[in-house]
Amino acid sequence: MAANTSFPARQQVDRVQQISLIVGVVGFVLAILGSFFGGGLDRFFESYLFAYLFWVGFALGSFALVMIQHLAGGTWGAIVRRPLEAAMATLPVMALLFIPIIIGIPSLYVWSGSEAAITDAMGEELAVFVIDKTAYLNVPFFIIRNVLYFAIWIGIAFLLYRWSEEQDRTADPALVSRFRGLSGIGLVIFVMTMTFAAVDWGMSLEPEFFSSIYGVILMIGQGLSTFAFLIIFFRIFGNQEQLVDIVTPKRIHDIGKFTLGFVILWTYVNMSQFIIIWSANLPEEIPWYIRRGETGWDVLAVILVLFHFVVPFFILLSRRLKRSIVPLSIVAIGILIMRLVDLFWLIIPAFHQEGIYFNVVYLFAPIGIGGIWLASFLWMLKRKPLLPLNDPRLEVAH
Repeated sequence: MAANTSFPARQQVDRVQQISLIVGVVGFVLAILGSFFGGGLDRFFESYLFAYLFWVGFALGSFALVMIQHLAGGTWGAIVRRPLEAAMATLPVMALLFIPIIIGIPSLYVWSGSEAAITDAMGEELAVFVIDKTAYLNVPFFIIRNVLYFAIWIGIAFLLYRWSEEQDRTADPALVSRFRGLSGIGLVIFVMTMTFAAVDWGMSLEPEFFSSIYGVILMIGQGLSTFAFLIIFFRIFGNQEQLVDIVTPKRIHDIGKFTLGFVILWTYVNMSQFIIIWSANLPEEIPWYIRRGETGWDVLAVILVLFHFVVPFFILLSRRLKRSIVPLSIVAIGILIMRLVDLFWLIIPAFHQEGIYFNVVYLFAPIGIGGIWLASFLWMLKRKPLLPLNDPRLEVAH
């Protein structure tokens, strides 16, 4: 266990937290102002949705990985617990940041309109598929479902976080069993609720479309984003006294291997969805890929194939690179950029089917939400030392 149980470099982190908060507020203001001068509030809500999906992915991905590491029991889990718990603890903030999406439902979701409006927007042939789903796709039920999602996630995360604090204070060995018991149930609940949330947030933008893999794609993307974030975290904090002797090349190698695995898994599920839908060639499903494979959106598809899979895959095959935090962190930054591009490609074509479209607001919204999220993450991170004080796995790690 680390000799120093206080949080290191507090003044520097305080400064970064303050800057992040200011940048976040400025980003929000610029996004709102930019929408008035370039396309109206519709552009703001579009940009906000895809940016929100990017940043909430860190909170939800960390939430899932906290439970996975409790179940797996490996030494790697004890080392990554603190940043994961801090990111997981930002879920209440992300719940509040979901409010603009609720406000923007009429701008974002075609199913929120009347039957006549749906028919005008989609045509009679496809409108039938949407109107038949209005018992599920309606504004009150959408709000109820999302309140339920966040209540469940925050409730489970609260217990995990509180028990973690209790373990620091008491070293009660019974907590290990409690962590595992809750994590086993919680992980199943998370997969189920996140699948429904993915349908609500993303897939219902084009409500005639259906894919049983859609939620899995988002969850794997969240996991990949989180591992990339962990690499950058240890690049910044790995030289602190509490971590310098424990975040060894072997531990970095573990995180690098997980990152490679998620790169492969992301490619596998995306290709599975594409092959199944393309070969079925159903009129309510195939347009989803057609509009993303033509009129400029295909350029982004090629970029994703190359830089979300091919390049990181071959780079991460190198054992030497996966053991070196500096080049690995460069790869991680590239992966996070591609995660943003991937979500842009998933979400924005639903609003611009005529061809590829870009607005400066699409830059400001990620900066706004990102600044708020990073400030919240750092605030939670400072509350505890960088390593859990009484995790029995750390005895093996030293």
